Amino acid sequence: MPISSAVDPSARARVLGIKTEFRNLAPGNPAFLPQRVALIGQGATAATYDTAKVQYFTAFDVGTAYGFGSPVHLAAMQLQPTNGDGIGTIPLTVYPLEDDGSGVASAGDITPTVGSLTEASYKVRVNNIDSEAFIVEVGDAVADVTAKMVTAINAVLEMPVIASDGTTTLDVASKWKGASANDIVLEVVGPTDAGMTWAFTQPVNGANNPDVQDALDLIGDVWETMVLNCMDVADTDTLDTFQTFGDGRWGPLVRKPLLVFTGNTATTVAAAIAVPDARKTDKVNAQLVAPGSNDLPFVVAARQLARIVKQANTNPPVDYARQGATGLVAGADGDQWTATQRDAALKGGSSTVEIIDGVVNLSDTVTFYHPTGDPNPAYRYVVSIVRLQTIIYNTELAFNTPDWAGAPLIPDDQPTTNSAAKKPKMAVALVSGLIDGFASQAIISDPETAKQSILAGISATNPNRLDISYAVALSGNTNIISIDLFFGFYFGTEPVVG
Repeated sequence: MPISSAVDPSARARVLGIKTEFRNLAPGNPAFLPQRVALIGQGATAATYDTAKVQYFTAFDVGTAYGFGSPVHLAAMQLQPTNGDGIGTIPLTVYPLEDDGSGVASAGDITPTVGSLTEASYKVRVNNIDSEAFIVEVGDAVADVTAKMVTAINAVLEMPVIASDGTTTLDVASKWKGASANDIVLEVVGPTDAGMTWAFTQPVNGANNPDVQDALDLIGDVWETMVLNCMDVADTDTLDTFQTFGDGRWGPLVRKPLLVFTGNTATTVAAAIAVPDARKTDKVNAQLVAPGSNDLPFVVAARQLARIVKQANTNPPVDYARQGATGLVAGADGDQWTATQRDAALKGGSSTVEIIDGVVNLSDTVTFYHPTGDPNPAYRYVVSIVRLQTIIYNTELAFNTPDWAGAPLIPDDQPTTNSAAKKPKMAVALVSGLIDGFASQAIISDPETAKQSILAGISATNPNRLDISYAVALSGNTNIISIDLFFGFYFGTEPVVG
């Protein structure tokens, strides 16, 4: 075969042919897998929308499509905030769900009591979203107050509830149906000495989350790397569905593993690990926490995911500790976990956070995976799975190419003049280059040992099959830094007599 294919080999008349083709001459550093976020959740019950998946660039557009104050809208506000401090250019695809046919909205109320009034301004706060201010004036009756509260709440688009006037109560109903709506929290903020008191019935009785399987069926061959689950963590049926789907994405013919994140605001470690500790072999699901926060759990997860996915996109082997999830409202100081409690939470399959200067900061970000008796679970850390995603992605880039597809396959010691032919040792060289690239980016450690593990050969039972295997040691992260500091005292020497 001639060196050049610019001119057909059968040509004989004098001619000059120049074939122009791109060749990637960049250094051998690995390509970083482009991260993607899949947002799976409900629109508002009152909204009418198609359930096809759609990519969005602003939270406002999500609200317009599926209803403001719906789970997908509130989550998108954290992923794509108007100040630009979100996922940036990383694609966000919404996989909208409709309410379950037997779904029930949550409902609650606020009962105001009018005392000896002085004029004062108040706001209703719902999961840290404030209503417009309303003024309680001298002479107002309870019915006057509830009417003002209804107007103040319904004037804010992103409110997760719809308010109605019960005359003696301010009644609220969630904008979607399902158990996840039971995480709505009502407050009234304002002076405590102006003659008004408030009694609360926190929203309850939400039931029957929708089935997420219909959304997962729409993903197809797209590599959605990270998924936000807008259901509650207690919905283990949904977690089961995600786990089954996610385990399949690890398959050798699919090779597109993903992670699914759910929020949790439980105050105690025991409550926070109740679900993950029972799912010891679940390497797909992970929970992101904010102990004691009144933010909706999926809002907590969305804000932290905005930090995780951006780091994974720009520098995959770097962990997410000390990433500030600004915008979340931390729980009370007494609700936060000590180092010992965080250690217990991690070992129980829960991610952890620390509050630094009032800001929720990611600490350990882990999946539920923690088999009994395994001190270093293979799929515990999210960053380890991101590393594996990068390795899978680059291995596919190397071999899923036209020059490897259908190339003649011959033994290493066989001479050939066919430049398209492939030999096992060529695969070894290609994998060796991948390993050097992974090591240079700190994705793996000990590249020389990894190179020694490479095996490649023509199958003994199928002449059209090239078998390749190699093993790598993933690098760790500086999660724990142990320093021994010793000290003593300085004692002067005895004076010297001259």
